[in-house]
Amino acid sequence: MQYGICNLSIVPLRIEPSDPSELVSQVLYGEIFKVLEQRKSWSRIRLAYDKYEGWIDNKQYLEIDEDTYKSIKQQDHILSTDLIEFIQGKNQQLYTISLGSSLNGLDILEHKFDGNSVSSKQEKSELLKTAFTYLNAPYLWGGKTPFGIDCSGFTQMVYKINGYQLLRDASQQATQGQALSFIEESEPGDLAFFDNAEGLITHVGIIMEDNYIIHAHGKVRIDRLDHSGIYNVDKRVHTHKLRVIKKII
Repeated sequence: MQYGICNLSIVPLRIEPSDPSELVSQVLYGEIFKVLEQRKSWSRIRLAYDKYEGWIDNKQYLEIDEDTYKSIKQQDHILSTDLIEFIQGKNQQLYTISLGSSLNGLDILEHKFDGNSVSSKQEKSELLKTAFTYLNAPYLWGGKTPFGIDCSGFTQMVYKINGYQLLRDASQQATQGQALSFIEESEPGDLAFFDNAEGLITHVGIIMEDNYIIHAHGKVRIDRLDHSGIYNVDKRVHTHKLRVIKKII
């Protein structure tokens, strides 16, 4: 088994080993993974954090040994908390990194970082403060950064930065936590899930106070939440049908 670490800012994780292939997620700076299959130009990987799998360009990661992988995996996550920051590499070269990048591999990569970071679980009240940092980020299928993010990437990153682990997809996240019977039982920071006409969970957002929700739909935005679902305050229509509310923490 081979292992790797992402030594670049934002690397695409694709469904097939091809540049035009669908983006299913992103690998942020410092994330580690197992290499499940390696070809001439592409590797199929499994991320250590959420076990998500996909294909990554061989030119866009650095191989590490098993001991290094295990050592980083056992550590508490150290994550950048600025919208954008810089890593200083060899010969004073600068690498741009995004909010939520992992800093546990700095020594391995021989990089330096002087920005703000977090390394412990935060109070639940901090979730919305982090969520607001992503406000107006454009929607991007498979995205995980303020420069493009999808609904479940948004919730996963907000929780991750505050020390709590969510799976990658909305349908997977819906299997976590405790289900609540009514919106009135929810607290700011709880998750609301929404399904499509076939009954499949396809959307997730973070509940705010006073029946508002912040979620990624076109962009990270704030809308009304009621027993039917999400009411778009601009279009004045319901855009998502509520399926379940989950208390994760």
